[in-house]
Amino acid sequence: MKTLYFDLYMGAAGDMLTAALFELLPDPDAVLSALNAVGLPGVRYVAESCKKCGITGTHMRVLVDGAEETEAPEDGYPHDPHGHSHEHEQSYAHGHSHEHTHEHTHRRHHAHEHEHAHDHEHMHAHEHTHHHAHTHLADIEKTVEGLNLSEKVKRDVLAVYRLLAEAESHVHGEAIPNVHFHEVGSMDALADVTAVCLLMDRLAPDTVAASPVHTGSGTVHCAHGVLPVPAPATAFLLRGIPAVGGDVEGELCTPTGAALLKYFVNSFGPRPAMAASAVGYGMGKKDFPAANCVRATIGEAVPAGTDEEERETLYLLSCNLDDMTPEEIAFAFERLFEAGAREVYTVPVGMKKGRTGTLLRVLCDKEKKAGLLKCLFLHTATLGVREQTVRRHTLRRSTVSQETPFGPMRKKIAQGYGVNKEKWEYEDLARVSRETGLSLAEIRRKLSEI
Repeated sequence: MKTLYFDLYMGAAGDMLTAALFELLPDPDAVLSALNAVGLPGVRYVAESCKKCGITGTHMRVLVDGAEETEAPEDGYPHDPHGHSHEHEQSYAHGHSHEHTHEHTHRRHHAHEHEHAHDHEHMHAHEHTHHHAHTHLADIEKTVEGLNLSEKVKRDVLAVYRLLAEAESHVHGEAIPNVHFHEVGSMDALADVTAVCLLMDRLAPDTVAASPVHTGSGTVHCAHGVLPVPAPATAFLLRGIPAVGGDVEGELCTPTGAALLKYFVNSFGPRPAMAASAVGYGMGKKDFPAANCVRATIGEAVPAGTDEEERETLYLLSCNLDDMTPEEIAFAFERLFEAGAREVYTVPVGMKKGRTGTLLRVLCDKEKKAGLLKCLFLHTATLGVREQTVRRHTLRRSTVSQETPFGPMRKKIAQGYGVNKEKWEYEDLARVSRETGLSLAEIRRKLSEI
């Protein structure tokens, strides 16, 4: 099974996810050409090599009408949302590293100059090259319908954007059709969402997993005041997803990153057993003590049982019996095994009023549980059955046929945990005993001399 895994120890943003996926594909030039042929108005993708903490990866720049929304890498968090001063500042948060000057109250300070004094309290009193129109979800849908993408990828893009709109609707108390996105910011974010959806379609993993999401910690400043990290839209999107705050101060997971993860990732947790075929690093601009990147790994999942041990989840069904004969219990044993029980066994127990009884236990798979419950009620005198979920660890098992002085005989082999066990198949030993008149012990002794 082709498996894709994201390491999100430094959060998630659209551009970083794009770059990590970009590195997994074998022909980067062709992939970049495909991205730039999508037809997003005024958008051009530029892939740049980047090194963090000695690791080389890719930073994906998105140019809108020749300009990058991330114009000031000196002091911007690589994952921070834009923080433009309007009521839906989170709507187009996409994680490019910048300190852009639209009244950036989402920042602590500016380390650069825009050739003029910039007061964080004034409302766009300076000349600005971006047109501050807004667009709604219907406009995004219209734009996506005109792109050079397959119908499947278009559906993916719109599904991710609807998640973003739903988050904004919840946070700001607006109906989804009324949620608006800043014109330039939304185009930049749309470029990220489109790129991730296109690359995911090309990679076509059977399943997608990820580590818990590092959201960052502390607070962020926006038009509404000081907010905790993760910001409200991100927190809404991360419902049900494992996330950690960590000790990095700042916002590491953007709403766009959260929406993409929510849409594509099937499960969150440790990396599954897999044989990697490619590893990609999508870099942010900000430097941290840890490598500021999303790492994506793709490969084949290792089938169960090829690791040192097998692990499985089973169900343990139990009931106490004090009014059945041994013959009746033995008959129930047969019926339970016929119904698919893995194990059936009894334990002598003391019951109320000093009565001696029998604890009957059945180990089974989930799909056999219902049938076995019916069998217990039908073939025993119990009025109630207890259920437990148990984890069973087993050695890897196999059976081989070996030529012996008694002809071919089967041998059971079990391995794992540094242990090797071998055992001759009982039915074969019994057959040889009947044929030769030798005892089982004598046959085993002769076989051990082979």
